[in-house]
Amino acid sequence: MTKAYRQGQIVNLIRTRPIHTQEELAAALQEKGIPATQVTLSRDIRDLNLAKTSEGYRQLTPERAGPGLAALAADFLTDIRQAQNLLVLKTSPGHANTIAVAIDHENWSDIVGTLAGDDTVLLIAPDTFTADTLRARLLALLAE
Repeated sequence: MTKAYRQGQIVNLIRTRPIHTQEELAAALQEKGIPATQVTLSRDIRDLNLAKTSEGYRQLTPERAGPGLAALAADFLTDIRQAQNLLVLKTSPGHANTIAVAIDHENWSDIVGTLAGDDTVLLIAPDTFTADTLRARLLALLAE
């Protein structure tokens, strides 16, 4: 297991259920087949900027600089096409990565992932219904 994968699984775990101690975190990782020592978890918690709250560990998000998704979409998003559970977002040349990063920072739980090229973003939803909902959400951003 790589450090990046383990840390990604830690973030997924704390977003989906309350985890209050390193022991609980180690047990949850072990359920996923990911061994981790207390020392490793301490480093991961520091690296991921996690804080203990009354609801369990939470990731502290740094303040974002620059425009948000709505402003970027208004400036650079030119088309949204749907193919079952996939959305293909067309952008002005050179701006697909900017849009993909802005979408990723929104942390919409119904997005499986994004891929970006030069002028195209592939947004992956778990199913067609969710893709319909995401398309409507993106179109609403453009209407603002």
